[in-house]
Order: sequence, then C-alpha cells, then structure tokens
Amino acid sequence: MNKPVTVDYGSEEVAMRAYLREGERLAFSIGNRGPIRFTPDGKLHPDILDAYWRCGFYVFEGVLGADELADIEADFQSILDRLPTEKYALVDAKGRPALGVGHNAPTLFWSKPLGDPFGGTAAAGGRHPVKMFEPKAAADAPKDVVYLILGSLQFSEAHLRVYGHPDLLAVAAAVNGDDFVPFNEAMFIKEPGRGASVAWHQDGLTHWNSPDWDQGSHGFNFMAQLYGCTPANGVWVVPGSHKLGKVDIRAMVAEAGTERLPGAVPIVCKPGDVAITNRQAVHGSFANTSQDWRVTLNFGFHRRRSVLGVTGGGVHNAAAVYDADRIRERATMIGYGIDARKQRFPAERSYAYAPHNGQTYRWDQDARAKIRDYNLMDLSI
Repeated sequence: MNKPVTVDYGSEEVAMRAYLREGERLAFSIGNRGPIRFTPDGKLHPDILDAYWRCGFYVFEGVLGADELADIEADFQSILDRLPTEKYALVDAKGRPALGVGHNAPTLFWSKPLGDPFGGTAAAGGRHPVKMFEPKAAADAPKDVVYLILGSLQFSEAHLRVYGHPDLLAVAAAVNGDDFVPFNEAMFIKEPGRGASVAWHQDGLTHWNSPDWDQGSHGFNFMAQLYGCTPANGVWVVPGSHKLGKVDIRAMVAEAGTERLPGAVPIVCKPGDVAITNRQAVHGSFANTSQDWRVTLNFGFHRRRSVLGVTGGGVHNAAAVYDADRIRERATMIGYGIDARKQRFPAERSYAYAPHNGQTYRWDQDARAKIRDYNLMDLSI
C-alpha cells in the first residue's frame, strides 16, 4: 500500500480538528456500542435493539478475530493489486485483465483524490444534495482513485464469509424478521490523504410516502472494519434522524452554515468491529486527510415485506419489480456465505436462514462462476 500522505483541510483545518474532537467525545457517550449479546433463549439482547432504534446505529465490538482479519487483508491486498492502472484502463500494473473489466454489473467507482463525486449532483437519485468541502490533494496524487467497489462478494471470499457470520445474520433477523432479504454489498476504500468524501444523504428511495412507513422501512447496512475507523476517515451519523422521514439536508447544512452538521456522531471502531447503520439515517463521511486507511466491508438487509412486490432499483441496477423469484435468487448469496464460512471455520455454529427451509448451498468452483455479476440482482429500495 502507498505510504501515508500529509495533507490537511486548508482553511478549514482548525474548525475540522475541533469538530473531530467533539465528535469522538460524543461517539463514546451515547450508549450504542458493545459486543453482540444474546439472551439465554438466543434472542438479540433488548438493550442492543433499544439503542439501535434510539440512535439509528450501533457498534458491535470485537466481532471479527485476528485470523479473519488476516483473510480480509489478504483479499484486500489482492484487490489493490488487480485494480486498473488508471480510470478506463483495461489492465492492472502487471498487465493482467484488471478487476471489473468485462463485467456487466457496476463494479468500480472512481473519484479525484479527496473529492466528493456525488455531492450536489443528480447522481443516485439526487440524494446527496450538498457538495462537501474538497481539500487540496498532494501534488503527486493520481488523477483518480477507486473509493468504492460494488458486488464485492465476487471479488473477496473473505467478505463472503463475513456475510455468512452467524451472529450478524442473527442480528439481521432480530431487526428485520427471520425472513429478512439481501440488499447489496460493497467495499469502501478510504486511502490516506486521498480517500473521497460521501456527502450527507439518506439511502432510502421507495417508501418515504408509504402509508405504512416507519423507522425501519428501508433496512440497514452492516459495516465491518478491517483497520478500524476514526472521526477523520469514518462515517458520521445524525442520531435519531432515521425516525424523521425524508429530511431536508440542504436546509440542515444552510442552517448550520457548514457541512459539519451539529450533533452528528462518527462511527469509531477498532479492527474487527462491525457497525450497523439504519439506511434512513442522515449520514456521510469527510475526505480522508488523515494518515489512516479505512477499508469497510458493507452488506445490507431488508425486511421482506419492504421488498416483495415493490418496484425498486435505478441506483444500484436497473429498475424492476421485486417478485418472489428474484428475492429467492438474490438470497442464494446468503446460502453461499453460510457454506463458505463453514468451510473456513468448521467448529463454528452455522446460521440457519429460515427462508431456505433446510435447503443447503455449496460454495465451490461452480458457485464461483455463477455469482459473476450477481449484483445485477440487488434489491435496492
């Protein structure tokens, strides 16, 4: 990996440093972090659910052990090695076909170093209405950097195994019901001195005006941390904003006079921690001027009733009606994740995904071939 680059927020540096310090103080004061805990009858501890629904996010500490982190890091290093030499290039630095080349599904997303590629644009349904401050990158920075990889389960078996983690799937069931369904998966890369910002936004698109809308209508994302995350490179959340419906983010920023929203809290993690974040919460991240990498394995889940029969897509893939067959096909990734994890950690209890009703899935070479471009079937609402 590249050596850390020393850059800062320029004219905003003093204000940003103060904001980061206050954010970190808040992060450890609101009571939404700790290990995954279950009651004697196997249910997710109610204190965790209460804190999640109160804040809109929760940090599960110490979920992934050293062996698993080493697996993830090895895959990440392989991914870096296979990236195109530059945007639109077809080969990597060794002359091999680059990662993502020849795929029909969206894979690699690029930004100028320390840029904000979505803020203030119509991209992703216009849900990032305000552009973030863009610090000046170092003179020797590349023209573009990869900051997001979609469909990441096809590029990292370690990510697939995290996807099948029994405790995390049990959390998904506790939040979304035993018949929970997939959303999508991604790898976020915040390179030191180069990592792009993600402008403040809410993820949901389809259910804001639904008569049965509630605080969980658009599901959640898990965010597993390889190297941990800090206020400088991590995601920030406005606690409780998942309960407010569609928020006028432009007005929030205008009232604050800055994109440093008052009361927002950073997700601060150590390596192996996994955060859960409600997709309706107002959240975003700043350009990474720090000397620390953030590599986040994202994977989300929905309530089945929020997806079945709904017309979704248009952001992560083409718009479509999500019928039972599509949901069933997309959920094969859960089966593959469970079996891939069982092969790597045979002594660990495997999760029994209720909709599979005893059906088993085998992670092997045939399965690897089948999941190419699997994210064309993402369930995006």
